[in-house]
Amino acid sequence: MESISKDIFKAYDIRGLYPTELNEAGMAEIARAYYAMCRPKNLVIGRDARLSSAQLKTAFVDALRGYPVTITDLGLIPSEVMYFAVGKYGYDAGAMITASHNPADYNGIRFVDQDVRMIPGRDIRPYLGKADAPANSSSRLLTRNIIPEYIRHALTFIDRTKIRPLSVVVDAGNGMAGTVITELAAHLPIKVIPLFFELDGRFPNRPPNPVLPEARTACCQRVRDEHADFGVLFDGDADRAMFITEKGEWIRGDISLLLLAKQLLKKYPGKGVSYNVVCSRAVPEKIAHWGGRPLRTPVGFVNVSGALRKYDGILGGETSAHYCFRDNYYADSGLIAFLTVLGLLSEANQPLSRLVADFNPYHRVEEYFTVSDQQSIVRTIEEKYADGKKDRLDGLTVEYDDWWFNVRPSNTEPILRLTIEAVTEAKLQKHLTDLEDHFPAESKSAIIVGKQH
Repeated sequence: MESISKDIFKAYDIRGLYPTELNEAGMAEIARAYYAMCRPKNLVIGRDARLSSAQLKTAFVDALRGYPVTITDLGLIPSEVMYFAVGKYGYDAGAMITASHNPADYNGIRFVDQDVRMIPGRDIRPYLGKADAPANSSSRLLTRNIIPEYIRHALTFIDRTKIRPLSVVVDAGNGMAGTVITELAAHLPIKVIPLFFELDGRFPNRPPNPVLPEARTACCQRVRDEHADFGVLFDGDADRAMFITEKGEWIRGDISLLLLAKQLLKKYPGKGVSYNVVCSRAVPEKIAHWGGRPLRTPVGFVNVSGALRKYDGILGGETSAHYCFRDNYYADSGLIAFLTVLGLLSEANQPLSRLVADFNPYHRVEEYFTVSDQQSIVRTIEEKYADGKKDRLDGLTVEYDDWWFNVRPSNTEPILRLTIEAVTEAKLQKHLTDLEDHFPAESKSAIIVGKQH
């Protein structure tokens, strides 16, 4: 239906501003389009705590009345609980009403198939208006609380007998993590220092995206004030987790991936660990050093998870703090990432800052440039750096012995993303200045400096 903006149909889900880009009428059309595409006989659905999520879920369910489908409502849940339900119980499909890490005025829906593979939102759009009229079949709506069972599943990723009585600041950001952490902690000897556990879809205390510097401030400070062993903050639907050292310093997502990899490769030697093209060079170096197989992919969680399935991987992750696990039906989980780091820190018997000290030997900067002629700039850069080792797996990556860079066009915006890493700060600044000369001076829109842990 042309009344629904095509822009909300993303590569991995459907997401837009509520109610201007996505509202109850639009959600009803999406529900029928999804049914026309997939014809599920049974599906599970959950929602996050956004102010519009309850109405949008009702609109979705009501739109499927009269079709031969059984819908099981899981209630207010983190997204990973929906993934678990589909993988564990063999539902035809799962749906989650959420806009993940987006600001409070967004909402959306995410679908997975019976193998817990993401169904791209843009694949559903051609089916708008294509559903047959309901045949007055007896559709059914059931309810189920699966959170306790999911917590038991998540706990299988650690040896509880080895967990020390560590103190941890958990920042739920008024999102879905607050619904599970207290119950999880009841099974462990840890002390949880809660931060923003109250469900509030307005996200009044910090942005739901944990990667943003302003989202991390409160957690970093609380870790220092409480002299906690570490901190963790989750995004709005709790499937991403970012970690904070005992010094109140944030750990970049790809460096956290190495924490997880070190722990899992001890248990599963020789297995693959997937990572994307903008992760630090330290990631494949450390994975290989620990006896694992580095699996390099394009940016995007679907690519990282897909590599696990294809190449016998055990774990995958990105700088965005998404981590997926083979034994979690290849789905991402902030909770399992948290438990894995807890297990590693308990067994290592040394502070988190020391554990990650040698994981990040390089100096790094990420910059965004708003430009209209993306490909022209990329071609010019490719010509200048023709003496380097090049590949086009995702954008342009050029590697040298002591530094490398990637320049990658956005799929949805007139933006070029530049990532550059070098062995010294001096080399980083020299090559960064040379690369920046290829962009209009006023085009730089964001900078992330990166010798952080």
